[in-house]
Amino acid sequence: MYAIVEIAGQQFKVQKDQKVFVHRLAAEAGAKVEFDRVLLVDNGGKISIGAPAIEGAKITAEVIDHVKGDKVIVFKKKRRKGYKKRNGHRQQFTAITITDIKA
Repeated sequence: MYAIVEIAGQQFKVQKDQKVFVHRLAAEAGAKVEFDRVLLVDNGGKISIGAPAIEGAKITAEVIDHVKGDKVIVFKKKRRKGYKKRNGHRQQFTAITITDIKA
């Protein structure tokens, strides 16, 4: 059984007991969170598609930890002008574990 769910503006294909990294959520580590914007559920070959979301379907997850992603270097340069800019960025993520899928 798997589902496609929208979490923090992004779509994820999730299964029970799967670990997923999503954009930072406003929840403490160890807290339970629910996502009700379920777009598709596949239950052993029986597929339910929402328009846009399935009524009554919920994904329950547990927040594991808040982490930072890998550093991304942004480098800008204009040739022959002496212009160089170097900047870095680390995205904030929340690690969650999917505990239950209710269709």
